[in-house]
Amino acid sequence: MTEQELKALAIAKSVDARGTACPGPLLAAKKAIGEIEDGEIMEILSADAGTKKDIPKWAEKKGYDYLGDLEEDGYFKMYLRKN
Repeated sequence: MTEQELKALAIAKSVDARGTACPGPLLAAKKAIGEIEDGEIMEILSADAGTKKDIPKWAEKKGYDYLGDLEEDGYFKMYLRKN
C-alpha cells in the first residue's frame, strides 16, 4: 500500500509498544489481535527495529494481511488486517 493509503486506513485497534523492546511489541500485538474482528485493521507502534521483521513474519504465519509500515520520528507504525 502507498503511504497515503496507509494513512487513510480505518484503525480498529492501535497498540502502542514504543516503550518495549523485542519481543514486547510482538507479544502486545498477539494479545491485541484477539480484540478485533476479522477484516478489521490493527496498528502497531514500535521503536524497536526488530519489530519490522517480526510483525510481518507473524502475520504471514497466522494468515493475516500485512499492509505495510510508515516511519515516524523515532518509531514505526505497522498495519495488518485480521483474516
